[in-house]
Amino acid sequence: MERSKRIVVTTDASGAQQAAREGLVVVIVDVIDMSTTLESALDAGAYAVLGASPDLTRAPVALDPERIGKESARLARENDSGIILVSEPRVGTDKERLARCRKVIRGIEQERGIVEAILPNIGAEIPKMVTMRNRVVVAVTDTGGVAYDAAFMESPQVTIGTVARTYGLRGLDPARQVVRRVEGMIREEDRGVAVVAASRNSMEDVLAAQFIANLLMAEKEAI
Repeated sequence: MERSKRIVVTTDASGAQQAAREGLVVVIVDVIDMSTTLESALDAGAYAVLGASPDLTRAPVALDPERIGKESARLARENDSGIILVSEPRVGTDKERLARCRKVIRGIEQERGIVEAILPNIGAEIPKMVTMRNRVVVAVTDTGGVAYDAAFMESPQVTIGTVARTYGLRGLDPARQVVRRVEGMIREEDRGVAVVAASRNSMEDVLAAQFIANLLMAEKEAI
């Protein structure tokens, strides 16, 4: 990463929104469990991963989960594949989880996408539930999903990151993976990177975001 690029740490959906408005690549960190779930999906060969707000949220930012649904259907069509939704509650029924995803599903249906499964947001073990290879996986969650949605409203330059054990990664590898991902997606016109702790009230998110930012800074200084 170029030395001129900024690296900042911020929190919550409002921080994600502002960072995207400023032209930064946004990394959403929701360790328990949205970003760990999606990183695990990528480990298992998912074609793409996205986050989205549930139908009801109190976040003080503009959100559009229907748009995320449309984007997921576009990606699935591009890859001739299906879509897997991840939602909450972790312990509950598919009916309860579906009730939180109707806007995302409406967007998917408008673009003729196919939802193959809806799963609980359980983190590293999620690829054991269904085959994720070549699928598009959308996490519809209260914190990480909302923060992702808020950033995506401003820019498509959004990804996820975690420091927790994932389906295929251990130790420092999950954090190193997001550094590699950011390096692969950052463009000349992007002003830098914002690592966003999905909730300021979650110490694991705040500490993980700082750790990932430190790795990015070390990579930047090594150039």
